[in-house]
Amino acid sequence: MEDKKVALIGIGNIMFHDEGLGAYLVKYIEANYEEHPRLTIVEGGTLGFTLMTYYQEYDKIIVVGTGSKRGPVGTISSENAEQVMANEDATRKTANEVEITMMIEICSFHEDMGEVQLITMVPHDIIDVKTAMTPEALIHMPALVDETLQELQNSGIILTRKTSKEVSFKSIIEAYAHPKISDFTDMSKLLA
Repeated sequence: MEDKKVALIGIGNIMFHDEGLGAYLVKYIEANYEEHPRLTIVEGGTLGFTLMTYYQEYDKIIVVGTGSKRGPVGTISSENAEQVMANEDATRKTANEVEITMMIEICSFHEDMGEVQLITMVPHDIIDVKTAMTPEALIHMPALVDETLQELQNSGIILTRKTSKEVSFKSIIEAYAHPKISDFTDMSKLLA
């Protein structure tokens, strides 16, 4: 557990409202928590199959994004690769779910696939084109952060909160909606 390399990957298209919640989550963690030597944080966006190398090069891969499970907005689900594969019909309703399931299938043929954990949250709107999150989904993001931090802790990675002022989800979403190179190279600019 002490030398396990872990990748935290946030997926989703920020152009479709809540679909980008995985990207926003990893940027929030990057902005508000200290780096950990065994953790690589990846804003995977819509990279799809190009993320496959993480499945093969890391001991554990935690993927966070939207999910199509039944339940009210904000319902969080956490499943390992075996559970995802056992529920193929339930996890192949969105493009991200199809890609994740297919990557697990392909990588499972190789002995060097890391342990995969998929954390999803039921969104409110992933259809409308808008770089923002709906208020209905945004209110549940702290619970998604808690679930992600718990999964990291289960993997032996405890993140320490930075002592600086919190960078809010609204600030991160705003930076995506109106990007400047400085916003993504130095998250402290969001505090201004």
